[in-house]
Amino acid sequence: MGRHRGRYAEEPSGRSRRRRGRGGAFIALAAAMVIVVVLAVAGVYMFGNSDGCGRSDIELDIAVSPELGPVLTDVASDFNAEDHNVDGSCVRAEVRQVDSANVAYGITGSGATMGDTDSDVWIPDSSMWTRLVQSQAGDAVITETGTSVARTPLVLAELAEFSEADDEPTTWTDVVPTAAPGEESGRTVRVVDPVRSSSGLGTLYLLQAALEESSPDADTFNAHMTAALQSLHKGASADEDAAFLALSGGEETSPPVMVMSEQAVWRYNAAHGDNPAQPGYLDDGTYFLDFPYIVRSEDADITRAAEVFRTAVRSDEVQQRLLEEGFRGPEGQADSSVLAEDAGFVEEEPAELSAPSETSITDLTRTWTQMKMDSRVLTIVDVSGSMLAEVPGTGLTRMQVAGAASGEGLQMFSESSELGLWEFSTNVNDDLHYQELAPVRELQATDESGNTHRDVIGSSLENMQPRPQGDTALYETYLAAYQEMSTNYQPDRTNVILMLTDGDNDDPGGMELEALLEQINELSSPSRPIPIITIAFGPDVQHLEPLQQIAAATGGAAYMTEDPTEIGEIFLQAFSLRIAEDEENEEEDEE
Repeated sequence: MGRHRGRYAEEPSGRSRRRRGRGGAFIALAAAMVIVVVLAVAGVYMFGNSDGCGRSDIELDIAVSPELGPVLTDVASDFNAEDHNVDGSCVRAEVRQVDSANVAYGITGSGATMGDTDSDVWIPDSSMWTRLVQSQAGDAVITETGTSVARTPLVLAELAEFSEADDEPTTWTDVVPTAAPGEESGRTVRVVDPVRSSSGLGTLYLLQAALEESSPDADTFNAHMTAALQSLHKGASADEDAAFLALSGGEETSPPVMVMSEQAVWRYNAAHGDNPAQPGYLDDGTYFLDFPYIVRSEDADITRAAEVFRTAVRSDEVQQRLLEEGFRGPEGQADSSVLAEDAGFVEEEPAELSAPSETSITDLTRTWTQMKMDSRVLTIVDVSGSMLAEVPGTGLTRMQVAGAASGEGLQMFSESSELGLWEFSTNVNDDLHYQELAPVRELQATDESGNTHRDVIGSSLENMQPRPQGDTALYETYLAAYQEMSTNYQPDRTNVILMLTDGDNDDPGGMELEALLEQINELSSPSRPIPIITIAFGPDVQHLEPLQQIAAATGGAAYMTEDPTEIGEIFLQAFSLRIAEDEENEEEDEE
């Protein structure tokens, strides 16, 4: 400073000095203004051509469930225009619409995925997916923020023209049939594949909870759950587009009732204004899709950027946008002009049921997958003389009742399931005590006459005739069937032998139980299970223990009833073995 003062001291004193000082100030001010203008222009140019942040941007990749896509894409655009920053680096948000299941299976590797599953932020349609990830991929970075971006309850959707207010189901157990095959009544209820859909998985959870509460024992629960799963399997839609098509009646003359989110019903109506759907709300509560805000990065800049965007998403303005798209707010609030009463929507939030645990989600997806896995079943029907006996109170023979029950059981299987049919007694095929009526083939396969294999088996069951002099060569037939199924074992299917008989083993000089069990033990392998399920009916069955030993040796089951009309219900119990086995395996794992 001293040098500056000394230099100024050497300048001439007086008026000319003041003029030069004032002139220099003007020049300096003008130069500064030019610099400011130049910088401002340069700044406008740079910000206009690099969207505000240049190379210092923090790119925030956000994968969102498609329902949220339109709103959050707009939110990201507004967010980027506002130049939010973290330590001077601008945050640039990019929103991508990605199927929630696709991301979950991309992380866990436990299901099919289309790729493109990495992101910094993930907003799936339900917390069920994050719990599934946490249970199957414990090392995955899944940070819950406690923020629910939007909410929407599961409801029933039915075309308004078919809806009858007085006939609405009131509970989840009213929604899906839980009766034996052939005894179902009411309308068809469908879901989107629970392995790919939160609404489908949520339906299974709600149904399971309702059945657990209403079933008097484990066997009843398993049988009813199996019936429900079989029913839902028949018409499960692959995705929401397929569900919308089914709901519209595009696939059939009598459109089904679909379980979907309230917001999905609103979207359906927006696209089908000439033929809208109406939501149905159940009295025993429902599950909500909650769209959680999940951070999947541990990078400090990314996590801070994610927090900045989370704050933007939680703003009142964004919440209003979501209400305008048919969602509900964090407190259950709805826009009555969007979810309108005259369209069947209710403004008051439905009662919310608790969300499933990680274990429940894993068990439900595994059970659904196992039930979905195509079966390969060899059914064997007793045609011994005792099958001519009349079933009291029916006017039908045991053969007729068993054939009808088997025909109803046939409806449990998908078109791609493989079924075969044998009959047995004694000496029915020269020296053999059994003979094949239909080979094990896919039910949808056709023969030379164009008949489906399902029709072939159905016709064979109807035309079976008892052999008046025939006895019951049970053990030799078991062995022959086990050998057949072992030779042609299919590892991608559930291989089962199903035996229907009205009597104990009755074959003088034939195979004994010990010899049968020894040979089964030699043929069997833990990696190639072939359970034998026996349904014994009628008063002539005196000894269940041998059948139970055969079941234990093969991982199957043996059932006995004096009333052949109960065979349909027993079918459900037999095939509910998959559920029971899951529970036993879970208990063993916990131990």
